[in-house]
Amino acid sequence: MNGPMIRVADLRKSFRSKKVHDGISFEVREGETLTVIGGSGSGKSVLLKQVVGLIRPDSGGIVIAGQDITRLDEDGLQAVQKKMGYVFQEAALFDSMTVAENVAFGLCSLMDCDAGSAFKIAKQRLSLVGLYDIENLRPSQLSGGMKKRVGIARAIAMGPEILLYDEPTTGLDPVMSDVVSELILRLKMQSGTTTIAVTHDMKSAYKISDRIAMLYEGKILEIGAPEEIRRSKNPIVQQFITGSSQGPIPVPKV
Repeated sequence: MNGPMIRVADLRKSFRSKKVHDGISFEVREGETLTVIGGSGSGKSVLLKQVVGLIRPDSGGIVIAGQDITRLDEDGLQAVQKKMGYVFQEAALFDSMTVAENVAFGLCSLMDCDAGSAFKIAKQRLSLVGLYDIENLRPSQLSGGMKKRVGIARAIAMGPEILLYDEPTTGLDPVMSDVVSELILRLKMQSGTTTIAVTHDMKSAYKISDRIAMLYEGKILEIGAPEEIRRSKNPIVQQFITGSSQGPIPVPKV
């Protein structure tokens, strides 16, 4: 396609008196992975929810594959949403459903796929994320890492052009975090999806990203390739990526 797959222009969002986004602009090229980093409460997840159309911005544009979703009605928005897969921070699996039913949920509810075909696709997507013979288990029977991978399998079930990851490694041990990061990379190479991930896990961010953007006080403070961010001379960026309590970012007193 001509132009970026995703373009966010002068995005602004507040909740009552709290200003979350104060003029955010960036583009994501087709097949690129952009990772948005920033502290807890910086608005990373709110940004993703606006990109997927779950939250409407106060002003600004969000163009997905050439369509400004802020100007679409519900039917038009749903048509664009079918091009996107969303991986929730806590996996957000339905406890009352089996693993296969969770993965097939979108196929059955949005794509009008029959149950037999949906089950076959669910098993195939589970195999893509390294999970076999668990389709009849319930989420309560899974480890944290398995739940994350089931969430990814559900997100890719409909073959999306765009994948959005909300803190994909949060709550995982370092080894499983790396497994999930490797999976994100492999899925991108296999399918060429355009990806936005939000995280505060810098090891994962460096590994999966083509570019990294830091969100701070409602704005994109800096954006660049992983090595450019690693070498940034901005003291706020350096304090965050090194995880230091010393620097311009306010920290609680202990």
